[in-house]
Amino acid sequence: MGKNKNRRKRSVSELQDAEDGATANVGVAGTLAFLKDGEDPSSGDWTQVEGPASKRRKNKNKKSVAAVDSGEKAQHGEQSKDAAGDRKPSLKFAEMHQLQRMLKLIDLQELLLYCLADGPGPRWVSVQHHGAIQKAVVLMVPGLEKAMFTGEIWLPEVGEVASLKEFGLEDVVDAVTDGSVLKDKASPGHVRYDIENGPDDYLPITLNKSKLPASLWPLADKFEHMWPVKTPGDDKMARLFSPLSAMLTSAIPKSQEEKQLEKNMKGVKPALHQKTWVNERTPITRYIATKEDLHDSDYVLHPALFSSDEEKRGNEENRKMAKTTEDDGWKDTIVKDLAEGAVSEKQIQKGSITAGRTVLAMDCEMCLAEDEEYVLTRISVVGWDGEVILDEYVKPDKPIKDYLTQFSGITPEILASVTTSLADIQGQLLELVHAKSILVGHSLESDFRAIKMTHPFVVDTSIIYPHPRGPPLKSSLKWLAQKYLSREIQKGHGSRGHDSIEDARATLDLVKQKCERGPKWGSSDANTESIFKRLSRATRKGRSVPATVTSSSSSQYSGKTGAIIDHGAVDKNFGSMASHCIGCTNDAEVVNGIKRAVLGDPDGAVIPGGGVDYTWARLRELEILRGWRNENRGHDRSALEQPPQPSAMEVAACVARTAKHIATIRESLPPCTLLIIYSGTGDPREMARMQDLHKNFKKEYATKKWDQLSVKWTDTEQQALRTATGVARKGIGFVCVT
Repeated sequence: MGKNKNRRKRSVSELQDAEDGATANVGVAGTLAFLKDGEDPSSGDWTQVEGPASKRRKNKNKKSVAAVDSGEKAQHGEQSKDAAGDRKPSLKFAEMHQLQRMLKLIDLQELLLYCLADGPGPRWVSVQHHGAIQKAVVLMVPGLEKAMFTGEIWLPEVGEVASLKEFGLEDVVDAVTDGSVLKDKASPGHVRYDIENGPDDYLPITLNKSKLPASLWPLADKFEHMWPVKTPGDDKMARLFSPLSAMLTSAIPKSQEEKQLEKNMKGVKPALHQKTWVNERTPITRYIATKEDLHDSDYVLHPALFSSDEEKRGNEENRKMAKTTEDDGWKDTIVKDLAEGAVSEKQIQKGSITAGRTVLAMDCEMCLAEDEEYVLTRISVVGWDGEVILDEYVKPDKPIKDYLTQFSGITPEILASVTTSLADIQGQLLELVHAKSILVGHSLESDFRAIKMTHPFVVDTSIIYPHPRGPPLKSSLKWLAQKYLSREIQKGHGSRGHDSIEDARATLDLVKQKCERGPKWGSSDANTESIFKRLSRATRKGRSVPATVTSSSSSQYSGKTGAIIDHGAVDKNFGSMASHCIGCTNDAEVVNGIKRAVLGDPDGAVIPGGGVDYTWARLRELEILRGWRNENRGHDRSALEQPPQPSAMEVAACVARTAKHIATIRESLPPCTLLIIYSGTGDPREMARMQDLHKNFKKEYATKKWDQLSVKWTDTEQQALRTATGVARKGIGFVCVT
């Protein structure tokens, strides 16, 4: 330790300021690649030292693999030079470098931030002269998957189909649909395209044009390798996280003080303000759960949430099947439609958080009845000021099997003299809750089922404070109170039980805090920021503005600009922080939009000449054709029925169009542009089907006996869901520098 105590890693600024940028830009993978090639990574300033002959690698003369096409195949490749001279940026991957895991989307994002901002250097690939990279384009192409390149999904050509029919295999041709595997025995011998993969599945796959179907040839012409890329998710919970968020948001770097504070703190760590955090006072109406939010959280839906008569009839039929109608003892608050809850601007006091609404926080305690149903035994309601409006014990109309005292705090003695019934409570709530009332609580779907009531205006703290690992996980109210309120609640958990008044006040204070801090507070967004915002702080020199720079000469240090191009309206959500948003109706328009964003408008009317520094876009026609895009999530769809699939010929034609679009984009980019293409996910259809199956099971299980269930969920189905999720998390990617 004595010899190494003075050693330290060079800082990012030192790496960026390293002379000529060459040695500074070579990471671990690059060093291995250069040593393997026997090349000099620093133009003669380094001396290659070899160890004893007995320890030399036998394959020392074997050439390294250029894992990413550095531009030789590009239209502008031979002419690309950066502003500093002849230094041409390139990417290299050393074949002898064994990756320890599959690439993740965050690895692709780190490569982007390293080239355009102040991110750390990637470890999976070396970047030569990264400072010479002028622009970056990230293209998401859902629907494109590895199985197309390995032959597991047949992408036929017209000649091949005719050949199959000559062999009398018309039925095979007609039967093969998207996602099907054409067996070798049904093949005339040349319709399967196998690509030899290395011993390590994490390594990139070399694209051999002679072994690919013609529809993929444009990709083989432009890219040398295809990378396996893992989509973020949770294997244990069988969940897939957003591939858009993974690329379009980045973590806010923590200061040394924050890191040290978290390191020394035990238990639940309180929420800390980031230096860049700015409060955004927001009315409570911003957090009212949408119909989709309520449906996904298993709420029984109020009729006012549906606009058309057809939708209302469908909801009524669903409720009849689930036995949650008025005939089953349920009550809907008196709200005809959502417009009744609106308050005119004249009636709202300026800066008011409640926005003219009556806000009530509610919490219930339940016991387990003999029929395995949870029944209401206590309800507490508090107003916006925290004062108790209603606090009643309730006598269930069913025999109680388990009082759950350790959670509910209810005992037989407490209920012995209680005469208040569920109907009495429903009557009081119908008088108390009206169209301009907002009910606040934590996981209120359970409380509503206990009181057998629905209301269209709900703010649920389990939704507005999402679990760090995403749904269906939910943070407990106790944990949220510790983290965001620095308050200990439910101290009687496991012994005396909970206090429903205390819990209601905690949910109310969490909502108040959310309204004061803003929509991002309490979510992963509090520790992340838009990639466009991150790049806007990065100067065109790739570093912070020096203190000696005057305002007159600071233009060369201006922040980087960005554009987002996608189907539909793109100026909201991820596009809200982009310099330019281009909405499209088809993939051809997306291609033209990318050209416009990268090169700028000819007259500079909207996008200045020279274009933006960073462009994110998405091609969606292949995704839509294959049914990967889910527009009607959870509504009127049977989990037992597979939607019709396109034929293999239809998929092959769409893949060919998509590949040509990608090639066109590649050819249109100016020199020294980083191009990242990623599929986002693998095939998510089976995962989505199994998730819907599980949701249907939970609905039926709550109201039916096991032998009456039309859908049963056992360990077999759970393992099938996890397997399907694993398939959905296996995406692909392509990377190059023009």
